[in-house]
Amino acid sequence: MATTRESSATVEQVWDVLADGWAYATWVVGASRIRAVDPAWPSVGSRIHHSVGIWPVVLSDHTRVTGLHEGRELSLEARALPFGAASVTIRLLPLAAGCRIEMIEHALTPPISLVPDAVQHALVHPRNREALRRLALLAERSSSPS
Repeated sequence: MATTRESSATVEQVWDVLADGWAYATWVVGASRIRAVDPAWPSVGSRIHHSVGIWPVVLSDHTRVTGLHEGRELSLEARALPFGAASVTIRLLPLAAGCRIEMIEHALTPPISLVPDAVQHALVHPRNREALRRLALLAERSSSPS
């Protein structure tokens, strides 16, 4: 199941935000800071080195690109150990005015990976809905006049 949001931003504007690894903590709920971004981001295998949590309790980990369809789809392995890892796919679909953003997330590691997909979706949907709201706002901001 996907979490979706329609945006007035174009596919290209949303992709520009996704392609800016330094913006990751701005739209990903739970990411508190970016420590480094591989120069090849968002090519397959590249990573964003981030921290999760609220100071002073932050965990350092990374997110890695596992698949890419340039300008349309980005597949990630998002890690926040000891909580586990998840597969996250973000798809951008053009609309007559703007685009539709889809986010699909599945746990990759136990114990959450043992939970049925529908329950996993219900658990992550509120966080992913907020992440897509933030992503859309960042992309829409880039289209507004200064």
